[in-house]
Amino acid sequence: MSDANLLPDKYKRGGHSAKTLYIIRHGETDLNKRGIVQGRGMNTDLNAYGQQQAQAFYESYKDVPFDKIYTSTLKRTHQTVHPFIHNGIPWIQHPGLDELAWGIYEGQESSDLTKAAFISMTNNWMRGELHHKFEQGESPLEVKERQLTALDNLVGNRQDETILVCMHGRALRLFLCLLTELPLSKMDAFPHLNTSLYKVEYDGFKFQITDFNNVDHLKNIA
Repeated sequence: MSDANLLPDKYKRGGHSAKTLYIIRHGETDLNKRGIVQGRGMNTDLNAYGQQQAQAFYESYKDVPFDKIYTSTLKRTHQTVHPFIHNGIPWIQHPGLDELAWGIYEGQESSDLTKAAFISMTNNWMRGELHHKFEQGESPLEVKERQLTALDNLVGNRQDETILVCMHGRALRLFLCLLTELPLSKMDAFPHLNTSLYKVEYDGFKFQITDFNNVDHLKNIA
């Protein structure tokens, strides 16, 4: 199934004000550490290392004049940017930024069976078969539709020029495809670690990545 024309024309006509988006993945959780898929249905906390990552990101970017913070509805994103929220920066939770729902495989221990299922599914997506999904889960095309509602919020307020966004690994990959008009089937072009940063500039006509998978803030933590 085609994923052409990802970004609606309204974002390319120059009618929106310029924005700078700092888009990060949440910090580490115990399930991340164990290699277990979380997904939209797993509302997990950061572990101790994830808290260190969050603090390290804060120390590196606390002087950026963020006008607004957007997170998913899941607490691992809230906890990652909590120091910024604590400083009084306006904060919005948006379900459009939630992780892709992996359905019946969420929270399952890694096994040969689950690994084979994920390889099969991601191969489908890389072939452009983006309507495929696990039972009780979501497809990339479905995630794209709810991400468009989040994007409307992100660019709709002309007063917000510099925005911090905290979201999730697979969803982040899809969102960056959406912004840069790369086919969703190419989502693996965007690697990420916990709290890695993608800085995206928007001039009212197009989105451009100006900082790619930056983890410099993690250099000084064990």
